[in-house]
Amino acid sequence: MTRAAPVIVGAGPAGVRAAQTLLAHGVRPIVIDEAAQAGGQIYRQPPGGFLRSRKTLYGFEASRAQSVHSTFHALREAIDYRPNTLVWNAQPGLLDLMDGGAQSASTLAWEDIIVATGATDRVLPFPGWTTPGVYTLGGSQVALKFQGCAIGRSVVLAGNGPLLYLVAYQYAKAGARVAAVLDSSSLADRIAALPAMLGQPALLAKGIYYLAWLKLHGVPVHSHARVLRVEGDARVQALVWRRENLASASGKPGPEQRIECDAVGFGYALRSETQLADLLGCRFQFDGLQRAHLPVRDKSTRSSVPGVYLAGDGAGIMGADAAELAGERAALALLQDRGVAVDAARVAQIEAELARIGAFRLGLERAFPFPERWAATASDDLVICRCENIRVGELRAAVREKGAAEMNRLKALTRVGMGRCQGRMCGAAAAEILAHAASLPVQEVGRLRGQAPIKPIPLGMHVPAPEPVSARVIALHAQEDAS
Repeated sequence: MTRAAPVIVGAGPAGVRAAQTLLAHGVRPIVIDEAAQAGGQIYRQPPGGFLRSRKTLYGFEASRAQSVHSTFHALREAIDYRPNTLVWNAQPGLLDLMDGGAQSASTLAWEDIIVATGATDRVLPFPGWTTPGVYTLGGSQVALKFQGCAIGRSVVLAGNGPLLYLVAYQYAKAGARVAAVLDSSSLADRIAALPAMLGQPALLAKGIYYLAWLKLHGVPVHSHARVLRVEGDARVQALVWRRENLASASGKPGPEQRIECDAVGFGYALRSETQLADLLGCRFQFDGLQRAHLPVRDKSTRSSVPGVYLAGDGAGIMGADAAELAGERAALALLQDRGVAVDAARVAQIEAELARIGAFRLGLERAFPFPERWAATASDDLVICRCENIRVGELRAAVREKGAAEMNRLKALTRVGMGRCQGRMCGAAAAEILAHAASLPVQEVGRLRGQAPIKPIPLGMHVPAPEPVSARVIALHAQEDAS
């Protein structure tokens, strides 16, 4: 019996390598890409006519970006590639799609699916974060790569994680004025993490280089930094912060400091985009390292649902190099499950390399720890859900007055996570507030269940009329009802 073409959702590093591997084994996949061109977030391609070089756009990753782009260009005509297409809902055997250009809906049957949906910023709000001129780090990067512009003339970048330093380096290298880099972690954190990161010396060297380059070029870099607020009404005018070195002799935070700027980019590492895996019925469990509930997968990338494979950062943050390997491994697992012979030595090599990168990721999480005091210091009037304009105090009241102790109960009581983002932006922060208010470990408050649409779709989306039912089919149904 002829098998349906496997479906790959996402055309970042994981999706591209998965497609390449399937095609090399004679299997033609369908690749669904929300973007106009393959590459994902990290290797996002600029529109036509963009004059900046790959080296300027991608820095050390220029050769990797070139490899991913050229690989996909070579196989594009041999696969069923669907750019500008959003998977907004999923169910067993069927995906709901939207063509972004035509604003029209369609469905796609699936038998095997590789989910390579990537990641987005983990947002921990601060007073003024909804002010025009405040972006996530990922959004700041999109502006630079895809639109060829900075988010402002004088930019403060804040948060923690490797992306903070990468974006700061890219902005400064492109000629933008980076007024400051504010890192909530510390030098002591990074020193303590060194033993775990020595297994990937090239990656470690890149991080050290970014930090050294910024300091050498006069960019102020501050550790133990807590953002207090953004000042400005119609536009960001300044950012106020202070140093909170609780390990100091006094244990007291430093004085408030004010940095004049017209834009802020912030983010506290990345979080996996897991909504599609959730709608497909994958089992989840809490990952203490990434402080998130993630879909369960084994070392072969197989999920708990037969025919569903999870590759790349959408199932756990591992980085672009690991995503390429995981995409290839997912394709090999799919081929194995279809009875296609694959190279066992290559399978073992991929799994060993992923294990080494996993050890490095342990070090990164130690180097950039989650700011666990964030929930305790968030004020009641802080907006946590910008879609529904819900404040922290409303969540605490739901715990105090109505006994909310689980995320979906909190959602029902307060509407947090019911807006356009479906909790993609506010879910992680809301879980932290709920856990702190209820005096529970964050893993015990659960997670927001995935809901369709995964991302906003227009009310005016064109939905094709169903095919007409023939008189013969109507007659057959009538006979069945009568019997």
